[in-house]
Amino acid sequence: MRWVLVKAAVAGTTMVALAFLIPLGLMVQKTARERAFTAADRQAAALGPALAITTDQAALSRAVASTDAGARGCIAVHLPAVGSGPARSGAGQTIGTGRAQAAEIAAAAGGRVLTVAVPGGYARLQPVAVDPARVAVVEVFVADADLTRGVPTAWLVLSLVALGLVALAVLVADRMGARLVGAARRLAGAARALGTGDLAVRLPVTGPQAEGSPAELREASAAFNAMADRVVQLLAAERELAADLSHRLRTPLTVLRLNAASLGEGDAADATRHAVAQLEREVDQIIRSTRRAPGEPAPVVVGCDAAEVIRERVGFWSALAEDEGRPWQLHGAEVPAPVPVARGDLAAAVDALLGNVFRHTAVGTAFAVDVTAAEHGVIVLVGDAGAGFDDPSAALRRGEGDGGEGSTGLGLDIVRKLAEASGGHLALGRSAALGGAEIQLRLGGERPAPVAPARRLGRARRAGRGAVRRGA
Repeated sequence: MRWVLVKAAVAGTTMVALAFLIPLGLMVQKTARERAFTAADRQAAALGPALAITTDQAALSRAVASTDAGARGCIAVHLPAVGSGPARSGAGQTIGTGRAQAAEIAAAAGGRVLTVAVPGGYARLQPVAVDPARVAVVEVFVADADLTRGVPTAWLVLSLVALGLVALAVLVADRMGARLVGAARRLAGAARALGTGDLAVRLPVTGPQAEGSPAELREASAAFNAMADRVVQLLAAERELAADLSHRLRTPLTVLRLNAASLGEGDAADATRHAVAQLEREVDQIIRSTRRAPGEPAPVVVGCDAAEVIRERVGFWSALAEDEGRPWQLHGAEVPAPVPVARGDLAAAVDALLGNVFRHTAVGTAFAVDVTAAEHGVIVLVGDAGAGFDDPSAALRRGEGDGGEGSTGLGLDIVRKLAEASGGHLALGRSAALGGAEIQLRLGGERPAPVAPARRLGRARRAGRGAVRRGA
């Protein structure tokens, strides 16, 4: 904006300066020309009294030499012939150096003042009556330099004045632009700060910092402050609502935990108690997160071993898979695979992916989980032998799941956000091995040493059962 104002000032001032500079320069040039011819007429008029008194060549020579133009050899007097009428070509004598042609002199002797072009300038021919019957012609030479004397200096002065006006306009526009740009940059900086989570940022509407700002930008600053206050209020209300709703879950969770404690021993009972304990931890985490003050920094995310988390969660779901008669496989989870994702977040993402398999495929449908070390990341593939996705793009949009019983349509969107937050991505496709849906979760992280995954179903099943026992 600052440079735009400067350019506009330069353009406007330049046009105005040229509008005055060109006519003034032409007027100065015309004035110099008229001044030169006027001076020539005065030099010629100075010889009028001498011609009226005498036509003696010696006396006229002294009179011509006494003038400024005569001293420079710029005056010539063309005398008429004795006893004849007006001077004609070849008639009479010439005192001084003449430059005009005889025909031009004869035309001037007829009583007209003529200006004729001669080499090096112009000749001013002025008739002077010697007696009632005869007319002499005084020729004054005006050089080209005399016609433009002072014109270059005048053009230079006018050009300097025009440049001074342009420079002054640029300075004023720059100062005005600096105020505008400063106010606009403060507004943009506050918007960026608000976008990055600084809810305490506000703009000065009054005071020294706001002085010089246009009224429109001050109104925009006031609107920004009102918007920021409203955002803080809405976020506070949302946090309170989320905390209250999460806190209400404590009562049914307490009942569920007591009921799970009375189930006795067994894999199903242990899995149920483990699930209830994890649900309580998640609810507590939600309450702590929503109760955190707006200005309080978020906790530092500590990475985890993706292979360990996936082994644990697949082992947890394998108990349900055994009950439903679902064949399952786990590949590539034998070696550490560090990722910059919190352990709880990754566990929730894996649960969401495996929960989709159990929720949206028929009982007995096989599924497989593959963990692969990639360049600067870890890839997790979850495939099944079901019908696949009818519309993969719609499945990734928040709240647009299959809409089945118990489905909110948020699971895949949560997994996608987790992947993008770690520098990875989430992609949906069709499994080449099982023929159903396949979800590819790529998480950012350092690349571990590649290890060939085991591919036998029995070995993977044993690894999964071991994880169930450790997780229980």
